[in-house]
Amino acid sequence: MSTLARAIDMRVSPKQDLPLSLSNDGDLELYFIGAGSAFARTLNQTNIIIIKGDNHVLIDCGTKCCQALHELGVHFSDIRHFLITHSHADHIGGLEEVQLFGRYVSQQKPTMIINEDYQEILWQQSLRGGSEMSESTPLRFEDLWQIQRPTLVEHAPRETWETNVGSINIKMPRTMHFPDDAPSWRESQWSCGVIVDDRVLFTSDTRFDPDLLHDFDQHYHLDIIFHDCQLFTGGVHASINELATLPASLKSRIVLMHYGDNHEEFKELAAREGFHSWARQGTSYCFAPPALATS
Repeated sequence: MSTLARAIDMRVSPKQDLPLSLSNDGDLELYFIGAGSAFARTLNQTNIIIIKGDNHVLIDCGTKCCQALHELGVHFSDIRHFLITHSHADHIGGLEEVQLFGRYVSQQKPTMIINEDYQEILWQQSLRGGSEMSESTPLRFEDLWQIQRPTLVEHAPRETWETNVGSINIKMPRTMHFPDDAPSWRESQWSCGVIVDDRVLFTSDTRFDPDLLHDFDQHYHLDIIFHDCQLFTGGVHASINELATLPASLKSRIVLMHYGDNHEEFKELAAREGFHSWARQGTSYCFAPPALATS
């Protein structure tokens, strides 16, 4: 099946009505709370909400996320499912507030989609310090979160985990983010992207990794790829110049995200290289069911 065989119907619409609704009419929707890098000051961090019917999942919860949700008219305790792609602060910085609010205010544990390997890393290296000794008996991760375990996908191009939240299918392929000298995802610290309904790849943070794109596009015939885009080359993020070397068939489906405050300076370059667009915070990207997509 050619990547051009599937008709794509992606509607892009800034959300102006508040509060942001966590349900919709059943179309697949990705809402960008932010599209900025870790060090952006004029942009929110790249955390998104996947919404489909009455189900939703928050992908990453950075230091600005709870405040950004508040400004959208959503309290973070309204979020039912969390999925964390890796342990940098712009992706996990809001989690301590979430878990302690659930323990002591709402008295309801939020649900986290997480495998055993990453749960150990996230708890021991990041979340344990601010929460474990909050009571006379030390708290555990399980005391603060409901756990939804994904399962390992057989015959995937690389280590990939899968689960469902209602009608939302989520696959979590390992990515090559950090350290900057790791030769592949296998030697990298734990991080993942998110494939939604076998249609949309959200890379989260990753270095330039053409195999990730080629292999999963060949496997799932992706509609759109939301890709990490650093505006200079070097370090632990894919750069716009590296992404420009990809085939036109991929670039035409790449929406650039996780960029810096100076991204306007690169608009002409991105257009010339044939990228689809730039992700915009406060914007929904909606996909009609494949059978209903227009040609």
